[in-house]
Amino acid sequence: MKAEWSVPEITCDHCVDKIERFVGELEGVKHIEVNVDTKQVCVEFESPASREAISEAILDAGYTLG
Repeated sequence: MKAEWSVPEITCDHCVDKIERFVGELEGVKHIEVNVDTKQVCVEFESPASREAISEAILDAGYTLG
């Protein structure tokens, strides 16, 4: 399964690293792509990861969802 989130506060490589670290810790996450230019986070995942868990991980990293 693939899903995409808009994260307006993505501004630099540090943001990319932090989001990748928080989301990547979730079991079931297969691939993460964070784009600074479009401020989008694309995640490919399977169970037990869920859209809600990934959203929570982004929030836990200190970012808001757009």
